[in-house]
Amino acid sequence: MDENEMSVFGVPEAEEELYRHFLRNPGTRADGLHLLLGSRPRATRAGIARLQELGLLHAEDTERRIFPADPEVALARLVDVRLHALHQELQRVTRSRHVIDGLRAEQGAGTPPPQGIEQLEGLAQIRDRIDDLAFFARDEILSVEPYTRLSAENIARSRPLDLRCLRRGVRIRNVVSSTALQDPPTADYLRELAEHGAAIRVTADTTERLLVYDRRTALVPLDPRDTSRGALLAHRSGLVSNIISLFERIWDQADDLAGAGGPAGGGGESAAPAPSGIERRVLVSMCTAGKDEAGARELGVSVRTYRRHVADLMQTLGAASRAQAALLARERGWI
Repeated sequence: MDENEMSVFGVPEAEEELYRHFLRNPGTRADGLHLLLGSRPRATRAGIARLQELGLLHAEDTERRIFPADPEVALARLVDVRLHALHQELQRVTRSRHVIDGLRAEQGAGTPPPQGIEQLEGLAQIRDRIDDLAFFARDEILSVEPYTRLSAENIARSRPLDLRCLRRGVRIRNVVSSTALQDPPTADYLRELAEHGAAIRVTADTTERLLVYDRRTALVPLDPRDTSRGALLAHRSGLVSNIISLFERIWDQADDLAGAGGPAGGGGESAAPAPSGIERRVLVSMCTAGKDEAGARELGVSVRTYRRHVADLMQTLGAASRAQAALLARERGWI
């Protein structure tokens, strides 16, 4: 059965019909409205009350006349309410790791959950565990991956995992080999992640390979030159801390992706690189949107990601304020 148009915002058909009635007839009273709509008086009163709670209707104090909120304002409010509810639901899902432990306990004589170092055998097992760790990551993912290129299969597998984490607000910091930028599909994928909020740096002199999830679990290969031999998954805080320290040293010595040469080689001390597509949209939004929340909603990103783009753009432009950043961007022809 087809749903009404506003059902995606949690507004059932009967309440949508009420809202549409007052859009057509603003300032009317609710008396006898149930007869016009063919509904029960109690249901009509309850529907009006809920629409008032949602901010879609408001009543005058004098004659109890009812007026509808402007559709654009009303839907913006409904979007915020719906996104907040979805975000809370998503947080509950991503914090449900204990369910796995409870299900494992049902295995009885099965192997207990690892407490120290776990050895993973083969690429299939490693990939399954990476999928699991990425799904339940809540705060941050750190990685050093010295690949020279990514196959189309690798990109297709990694993209939904990475973008899903970024949409949840998980911070991603990734160090890759500068050689990877010479492969156009790989370079495009890395820049796509950066546009969605990932922090990516490049280096020319690392052979390390590591992954850290929420600063509690670290994954390193048995042999960095041959990942098919297996990997070690560390849960002990001391070992994980040492791996994080290694990551931070590599990170500090690496260069930002935005300033790195692309497939054509690039480089030199010329003007700052032109902004990416989403950065241009952020610049335009900075000039038109009144609040960060409105700008983030317009771009379809989180407020946190939007503010990160704003801060990065101000730093790139050398601006002390958003107004100055907009002016400098116009002078450079970026907007």
